[in-house]
Amino acid sequence: QLQLVESGGGLVQPGGSLRLSCAASGFTLDHYAIGWFRQAPGKEREGVSCISNGGSTYYVDSVKGRFTISRDNAKNTVYLQMNSLKPEDTAVYYCAASPRGLCLIFLNHLSSRDYAYWGQGTQVTVSS
Repeated sequence: QLQLVESGGGLVQPGGSLRLSCAASGFTLDHYAIGWFRQAPGKEREGVSCISNGGSTYYVDSVKGRFTISRDNAKNTVYLQMNSLKPEDTAVYYCAASPRGLCLIFLNHLSSRDYAYWGQGTQVTVSS
């Protein structure tokens, strides 16, 4: 089965760090763009970050300077390093793969339309 599996979520205090991993099985990620999305209770899904097959990156303004996306094609894995975490970062985080290979930005937001594969999500809670 083609799937993405997230790991690395958990409970951290404000100012702490987490590294999320997104590992693919059943297909290889090298030709895909990989996006990270999050959804908090009562809020709409938000595109957080994306990395294209060529290594171009996107970050939503609220995480710029704090989050870093990277990919290791040899390990078939994409990472999201999250530093200086804030309570408003609390959400379920999902990774997704787009066969288009590019990060589609629409009106300055990361579109979720073209992502064919989605992980099950991992909970990130930032609280003291």
